[in-house]
Amino acid sequence: MSTPYEKVRRPGGRTPGGEPRRRADAERSIASIVAAALDCFRKDPNVSLSAVAGAAGVSRVTLYAHFPSREDLLDAVLEHSVEQADAALQSQMLDEGPADEAFSLLVRSGWRVLERHAFLLAASEGVIAPARRRRHHEKVLARVERVMLRGQEEGVFRTDLPLSWLVTTFYSLLHAAAAEADARHLKVKDIPDILDSTLSSMLRTPVSS
Repeated sequence: MSTPYEKVRRPGGRTPGGEPRRRADAERSIASIVAAALDCFRKDPNVSLSAVAGAAGVSRVTLYAHFPSREDLLDAVLEHSVEQADAALQSQMLDEGPADEAFSLLVRSGWRVLERHAFLLAASEGVIAPARRRRHHEKVLARVERVMLRGQEEGVFRTDLPLSWLVTTFYSLLHAAAAEADARHLKVKDIPDILDSTLSSMLRTPVSS
């Protein structure tokens, strides 16, 4: 004789309204909200969370259940955008070929990714602490560090400065370029060449006197 629980069981040991189903529904809601937020912040860095909920097709209650504050939502959007950036850089095969050539490719690819998501800098300003924004980029910066380390091992990149400082300089200059472009101090079309020239010359092994 079956028990009431056994009568409502479904394949895979899940019951209607059970935890696996609720978790799947929640994950879909979160994905919809983050995707909508990414688009909304692109159009208006100051967009309201109510507008994001409407764009995602969920209620304000649902949005706040997953993201209680603007900071929480921006945090998730930043994480999502960095995952996209990392996937884009992974496709560039940066661990192959001479390190200096890989670095130039990295600079240009990194700028293209940052340019597409520069609006998040404005949206997160004053909301997400700079140190936390930096932590979001750790996976991408690990790729930068690997290319730089390979260049040092090949003898084409300087070793007289800390590697961590060189990575920080890369990160800072790309974001500075985004700010300069936003202020119209630099033409966007010129930035890849400017960044490549600046960063490559900074990394080059100093010539002995």
